[in-house]
Amino acid sequence: MDLPYIEPFKIKMIEKIYKSTKEERLKWISDASYNLFSLRSDQVIIDLLTDSGTGAMSDMQWSALMKGDESYAGSLSFFRMKEAIKEITGFEYCLPVHQGRAAENVLFSALVKEGDVIPGNSHFDTTKGHIEFRKAKAVDCPADEASDISAWHPFKGNADIRKLEQVLAGNPPEKIPCIVMTITNNSAGGQPVSMENLREVHRLAGKYGVKVFIDSARFAENAWFIKTREEGYAHKDIRVIVREMFSYADGMTMSSKKDAIVNMGGFIGFRDKALYERASAYNIIYEGFTTYGGMSGRDMEALATGLYEGTEFPWLEARIGQVEYLGSKLKDCGVPVLEPFGGHAVFIDGGKFFPGIPREEFPAQTLVIELYTEGGIRSSEVGALMSDRDPVTRENRYPSRQFVRLAIPRRVYSTAHMDYVAAAVCNVFKRRDSIKRGVRIVKEAPILRHFTVELERL
Repeated sequence: MDLPYIEPFKIKMIEKIYKSTKEERLKWISDASYNLFSLRSDQVIIDLLTDSGTGAMSDMQWSALMKGDESYAGSLSFFRMKEAIKEITGFEYCLPVHQGRAAENVLFSALVKEGDVIPGNSHFDTTKGHIEFRKAKAVDCPADEASDISAWHPFKGNADIRKLEQVLAGNPPEKIPCIVMTITNNSAGGQPVSMENLREVHRLAGKYGVKVFIDSARFAENAWFIKTREEGYAHKDIRVIVREMFSYADGMTMSSKKDAIVNMGGFIGFRDKALYERASAYNIIYEGFTTYGGMSGRDMEALATGLYEGTEFPWLEARIGQVEYLGSKLKDCGVPVLEPFGGHAVFIDGGKFFPGIPREEFPAQTLVIELYTEGGIRSSEVGALMSDRDPVTRENRYPSRQFVRLAIPRRVYSTAHMDYVAAAVCNVFKRRDSIKRGVRIVKEAPILRHFTVELERL
C-alpha cells in the first residue's frame, strides 16, 4: 500500500483557540459593525482573513533571531538579508521596509506623479490606493479567462497583452512610469502568471521604453505553478525559475509576510542604481536608514532564512496542496469556487452564492458575515467593498466577481481545521435561500474603506 502524504514539518509549539458560541459571535459581529477587521483575534476560531504575516516561523528562523545585529547603520543582518535577496532574485540593490505597502509607498514616491497611468495584470487594494492617492490612474489589464470562475486555464493571473499594448500605445511614455505585474495575481483569485506572459510583458515594455516592476509577495507560489503547469519547466529547480521570472523586471516590491514566512518585513529590489539612490531618500524619510528601513536586525535575519525556506519545493507542494484540499471539499459540496485553485487562498463567488442579493447590498460581505456567525471563521471580501469608489465620480466600483477569500496562513492549520472550515461553508450554502438581504454602508473612509467601514444588516 502506498504511504499517504504528510506535511514536510512537525509541530513544536501550539496556540490555544477559544471555541465561542453562536450567540457570542452574533453579539461580537454586531458590535464590530459587521466589519471583521474590527473583531478581536480571541473572538475568532479559525482566522482566514489574510495569509500576510500570519504564518508560523520555523525553528531555523527563530534561532536566526538571536543573530540579529541591531546597529543603526551598517547592520550585519542587513548584509545577510541583501545577499539572500541577490542570490534568490538577482537584484543587486535593495531597500528594507516594514511591509509591502511601505515598499509601494517608497517606490511610487520616487516614480509616480499626478496624471500618470500605471497598467498591470490586476492591482491589489493597497497598490491601487497608493497610485490613486497620488492622483494617478491604475489600469487593470487582466486576461479574459480570469472572469470565468469555472473555466480551467493554467495561468488566469496573466496580463492581456493586447489590452496592455492599448494602454502603452495610447499614452506618452513619460506618463507611464512602470508596469506592475502582481504574482500571484491576488485580485484574480491567487492565480499564477506564466513565464511566457512575463516574457511578453517585458518585450512590450522594452518596445515602449517603460519599466516593469513585480509585486512579488507570492513569487515562490507563482514559481511552483510555472514548474508544475508550464511546458519546459518541470525539471527546473524553483530558485532557477524564480531567477528567470525576475530577469524580466527592472525591480520588485516584496511583502515578506507572505512567501518569506515572517510576521513583519519587506523590501524593494532594484536593477538600476540611480533609481535605487532616488528611492533611498524616501526610504529614509518614511521607513528608516537604508540598512534597516523599519526593520530590526532580528527581523532581517528571519526574513533571509525565510526566503530560502519559502523557495523549497516540498514546502510549496504542501502549502498549495492544502489550498487545493479545502477548495475540493467546497466544490464537492456545490459551493461556487474559482478554479483552478490558487496558491494562497480559496475564492468563493459571493454573487453566485447569493444570487438574490443585489450587488448594491454587497453579497460577498454578507457571506463573510454568515461564515463568521456559523463557525467563527474570519475571511475577507474581495469585491465591491474592497474596490472602493471611483476617485472622480465617487460611485461604487463593481468588479465582475464578488469574491470571498479564504486565505490560509502558512504552517498554522491542520487538515482537521480545513475540514471544519469546509463544514461551516457548506452549512451556510445549504441555508443560503433563507438569506434574502445584504448590508449597507453606514460610515466609510475616502480610500481603502474596507479596513474600517461600518455596516448594518438590511
